[in-house]
Amino acid sequence: MPSNLAPGGPGIEPRWTRAAKDAVGTAATVASHVWYTMSRGILNEVYYPTIDRPQLRDLQFLVTDGETFFHDERRDLNHAIEPLSEHALGFAVTSTDPDGRYTIHKEVLADPDQPVVLLRCRFEPADEWEGWLKLFVLAAPHLDVGGWDNEGEIVEIAERRVLVAVRNRTFLSIGATPGFRRASVGYVGVNDGWTDLASNRRMDHAFDAAGPGNIAFTAELDVDAGDFTVGLAFSDCRHGVVTSLFQSLGVDQDTLRNRFAAGWEATCDRLAPLESASQDGGRLYRMSQALLLAHEDKHYQGAMIASLSIPWGEHRSDDEIGGYHLVWTRGMVNSVTGLLATGETDVALRALIYLAATQNPDGGFHQNFWITGEPHWTGIQLDEVAVPIVLAWRLHRRGALGAFDPWPMVRRAAGYLVRQGPVTPQERWEENSGYSPSTLASNIAALVCAAAFAADRGDAGTADYLLEYADFLECHIEDWTVTTRGTLYPGVARHYVRILPAEPDDPEPIEDPDEAMIVLANRPPGTRYEFPASEIVDAGFLELVRYGIRPPGDPLVEDSLAVVDRTLKVDTPAGPVWRRYNHDGYGQQSDGGPYVGYGVGRAWPLLTGERAHYELAAGRDVAAYVRAMERFAHGIGLLPEQVWDEPDRADRFLRLGGPTGAAMPLMWAHAEYAKLLRSITDDQVFDVIDEVRDRYLGARRPVKREVWKPNRRMRRVPVGRALRVQAPGSFILRWSADGWGTVEDTRAVSTSVGVGYVDLPTDRPGTLDFTFRWLPDGRWERQDYRVEIA
Repeated sequence: MPSNLAPGGPGIEPRWTRAAKDAVGTAATVASHVWYTMSRGILNEVYYPTIDRPQLRDLQFLVTDGETFFHDERRDLNHAIEPLSEHALGFAVTSTDPDGRYTIHKEVLADPDQPVVLLRCRFEPADEWEGWLKLFVLAAPHLDVGGWDNEGEIVEIAERRVLVAVRNRTFLSIGATPGFRRASVGYVGVNDGWTDLASNRRMDHAFDAAGPGNIAFTAELDVDAGDFTVGLAFSDCRHGVVTSLFQSLGVDQDTLRNRFAAGWEATCDRLAPLESASQDGGRLYRMSQALLLAHEDKHYQGAMIASLSIPWGEHRSDDEIGGYHLVWTRGMVNSVTGLLATGETDVALRALIYLAATQNPDGGFHQNFWITGEPHWTGIQLDEVAVPIVLAWRLHRRGALGAFDPWPMVRRAAGYLVRQGPVTPQERWEENSGYSPSTLASNIAALVCAAAFAADRGDAGTADYLLEYADFLECHIEDWTVTTRGTLYPGVARHYVRILPAEPDDPEPIEDPDEAMIVLANRPPGTRYEFPASEIVDAGFLELVRYGIRPPGDPLVEDSLAVVDRTLKVDTPAGPVWRRYNHDGYGQQSDGGPYVGYGVGRAWPLLTGERAHYELAAGRDVAAYVRAMERFAHGIGLLPEQVWDEPDRADRFLRLGGPTGAAMPLMWAHAEYAKLLRSITDDQVFDVIDEVRDRYLGARRPVKREVWKPNRRMRRVPVGRALRVQAPGSFILRWSADGWGTVEDTRAVSTSVGVGYVDLPTDRPGTLDFTFRWLPDGRWERQDYRVEIA
């Protein structure tokens, strides 16, 4: 039992760290279950044993001469960072004292065979400061995804000081070659090493143990030994964590570095050479390849997270465990589709299998989840149910499904879309329910793909039914999502809206964008929340062109883009970029402060890629958009979720076109960029689905159809328009065309997606009354319904 315990626990409230990363990395091997990130020259969140579990807040160096100055590496030094090679997600970092007194050189990489992060370092004092400077390492464990209740101690093993921390059977050890001169562990903000050194530029404390609480280690390094290596190891037991640390530190570091780099080069060299379509010689493309591959977990293969970051993490309390290190089905499918664009099919297949195993029994998917499949947010977004079907079809068309049969997953997901739509509980911005152009586009594309799967299996009835339901959605796109009273652009009254709000549990929603009001999320206190739906726009309607549902150059699309450009476009030194929608509240606050549940929605580089895809489809030059995305990349080549869209704020380290405190990197943006280069190379939008394009842009237009269903009880249908009454399960429809003077009983046509339907005549004006007799028990609905044929 250590005798010199740190007093004053548990320490100040813990926080996470910056979401705007300069670098993220891991080894290319599956044996190394550790991921790491860097910001402002220092190592921060490190993830182990899976990609969704951050275990460290940060690790950095402290420098002092003991008398006149004290430096915190993150705050006080200038930093330059480069990848170790074109593809390798290991980094060379140079941190320099602005006054020229010293330089710190680091190479940061992962042991390809161990869960260990290594920092190969060289400390170079200027000649006149030789022998006067002291260098310390400072590390703040946040084990088992939390800063509270960590315990740490200084131990001696094999005549070497080692820093060991534990929380809930997750262990961290930190060591160095040739060793630490002295070390201490204390409570953050009370008696940790930073607080100790900052007070008088001397290390006064030498505590052997601290915790449970918010703790930090400090250890002095032997700078007289020349080059040195610091290692951070993780394990689920004490012996394992120390053994892994010693194993990694005991390997020849040049050999380990070469193996690390060679692993990444071999992994990425097999991918398609799309550099010729870039404007930067392929730098961002090569980094995007590696980053997309790196965001797949190594225990739960196929699981891919949105980003190795926690947006505005330095302002988030320790109990807010959810960041972007979660699986979003939409983001994951976009990521693997980006890899498909590079020619990589193995990861895409693993992702599809993972999704099939994660799908809910009803066919849906949770809004996001940990890689174990445990839900974090349980909202439903219909595009997240649709895109796995599209991914399955893309793999099928490439002959890349191997021995995996996706039909059970596809069938359940298609049934869910039919039962739950067309209103989505959330659209792709995750904030509103209703009729969304982007969600409708994904649903139509998915149902066409599902129909193709059904036809391949000889189920022609289900195939026809799914196509006809897709046609129903398609023929209502403009009815549901186009205003005729727009005022955002003088002279353009007719354009797409972001979403027509409707509640999923309202069976008779307003289906006119000119009559509905929308309540926006993330609004600052005291500001307006409710707006006419016709006055809120985004560019989600471009998904209709991307999939092949609407043609490029369509006058309505072009008019809508004019509105979007006037309302949402931002010109930056890097190039054009767009905000999500007007009056968005998800982003840095108006004074540049962090998003704290409200703010001002900033511009997204992802949307520059989406616009480029449309311009390519329309036959226009896209070089400026490619160049803009490349210039938005930060650090080693990381695309941010959002960029600052106002004049520079030096006091907040914000510059026009530069990253904000939102997530960085965003894998969705990197996938969009990779797909854009593939689209340019092929001179065709990569995401277009031939079967969708042929159906909706071909010579024959599908039949216009109305669908009555329990969650959409429309009351009127035009004469001659096909009317289908459908419901989950099996039933007999009792119906009458003369006010129940005569009745007919029609057994519903069954489909393999769990929905039955009856088509009713609409050839002359009148009314149709009907009710349900549910099978197999013969139970009556006990409610009559009426549709007017007008």
